[in-house]
Amino acid sequence: MSVSVDLGADERGGSVGLDLAELLSTRLLVQGNSGSGKSHLLRRLLEGSAGTVQQVVIDPEGDFVTLSDAFGHTVIDAPAYSLSEVATIGARIREHRASAVLSLEGLEVDDQMRCAAAFLNALFDAPREQWFPALVVVDEAQLFAPAAAGEVADDARKASLSAMTNLMCRGRKRGLAGVIATQRLAKLAKNVAAEASNFLMGRTFLDIDMLRAADLLGMERRQAEAIRDLERGQFLGLGPAIARRPVLVRVGAVKTGTNHAAPVLLPLPGAADSELLLKPGPAPAREIAPPPPPPRPAELIHAIQAPPALPELPQLSDEDRGDRLQGVLRSLAASFTGQPAPALYQDFTIGCRMGGIAPVPSLSEFRKLFALALAGINDEESWSEALAIGAALPEDMLAPFMAIARAARDGAACPEDGELARIYGTASLGRVKRLLGYMEERGVIVIRNDLGGGRSIALPHLAWTTASTSRAA
Repeated sequence: MSVSVDLGADERGGSVGLDLAELLSTRLLVQGNSGSGKSHLLRRLLEGSAGTVQQVVIDPEGDFVTLSDAFGHTVIDAPAYSLSEVATIGARIREHRASAVLSLEGLEVDDQMRCAAAFLNALFDAPREQWFPALVVVDEAQLFAPAAAGEVADDARKASLSAMTNLMCRGRKRGLAGVIATQRLAKLAKNVAAEASNFLMGRTFLDIDMLRAADLLGMERRQAEAIRDLERGQFLGLGPAIARRPVLVRVGAVKTGTNHAAPVLLPLPGAADSELLLKPGPAPAREIAPPPPPPRPAELIHAIQAPPALPELPQLSDEDRGDRLQGVLRSLAASFTGQPAPALYQDFTIGCRMGGIAPVPSLSEFRKLFALALAGINDEESWSEALAIGAALPEDMLAPFMAIARAARDGAACPEDGELARIYGTASLGRVKRLLGYMEERGVIVIRNDLGGGRSIALPHLAWTTASTSRAA
């Protein structure tokens, strides 16, 4: 079914129609400065198509609420609802094919953007069986799809821009035909404006807007001056739903009006009595004492009381401190799974503070103490020679080296690869073999594999050797 909406008259007085069926597939962009007649044009379109197709209006200024009286549109007063309630109402409107006006008047710009996004997303996310054709008219579209970030919250801008992009780019398959109006094309996001195939360009004065409007209308740039000369209520139209060549449209009359009256000149009242305007007010009932002078800096310093000092922690003996320190280290070693030293050090400092250990060892000292704990060594002093040799190795190799040194000094069996892997913080036995190979290349250990499959490791600098694993078994 083809329905034409009469927009008004052309230069010759003939009627200019807008093919509603074509509009549902191709969308419409309206541009014009404030006072050029954009809202009047949208009202003409809405009144001409009311009762033929579902209409949904995003109205930031409350200009279109009067459609309710004449055509039965449901008015949604956004300030009275939460975002979730607005989304629920949007889903119901889509389901029941009801025409509605979402009035955002009274909300801050951020809240207008969030509310419009929730409402449009509800229309867009409707199930497939509810994809009926609907005109979605967005007045002042530059508020909801700004070309650049402004003084609004980033989350509100992103949500609103995403909803407008969905409407104009992906809404056609869902039956949603976007009709957007803006004061300036330069303020409107290009990916939103570019999806419209029909244009109605009203009066504008800035060169950048005139040139962009002329480009959209397929006019040469020297013809862009014609856009500046348009009168109020005149628009240049182009598109498959309007005309194949730019046509001048003088928008016709409308049945409904806006709640906001246009400013008109009124005669000023007579000259007011100067004595009445300049007459001082009644004297105060009582004198108000002036505020005391601000205190001097020295007085403020003396007035500030220092917070009470914290009680000092009890002093630990060297033996108690060493025992508590070893307890913290053993607890960390038991749960070690290869975490990096800085992360372990944070847990170590917390454990020291909880245990009243002060001062807390530094990170470099912690690395050495923790390597000894992993190797099962509690007494640092008696291992000074082995530690001096281990200093030639990377820090992460000190723990497995000290485990080998401990077994060698005690004459115990050489640690298995799995045990060395746990101490080294890895699950790869291949890394353990490369570790031992690196130690042997540096000359700190000598590995001997016997014919029985056993292995022993010697520390040539200390003349210590582990027992063979075969003999230990």
